[in-house]
Amino acid sequence: MRYQLRDYLITPGTMTEFVSEWKAQVVPLRARAGFEIIGAWSNAETNRFVWIVAHPGDFEEADRSYYASPERRRLSPDPARFIDEARSEFVTPEM
Repeated sequence: MRYQLRDYLITPGTMTEFVSEWKAQVVPLRARAGFEIIGAWSNAETNRFVWIVAHPGDFEEADRSYYASPERRRLSPDPARFIDEARSEFVTPEM
């Protein structure tokens, strides 16, 4: 299993809408693509949203396929419109 930490800076004042759309659209779509959402956390005061996503196979290939899929392209509204800045890195569980 490979794990990726994603750290987003969300447009001020849109956290509630972003999280709602992310849960309703991104989470189920990721699951259908073979990903597991380990957890997600938000801090409305700093406009940060972080989450950990995992995949048992080739993460990079699965991620490319996910973003290229017709289902992902058709997301409407796309919650990514609320992301002002995004960082990601692979992490290793220690517990």
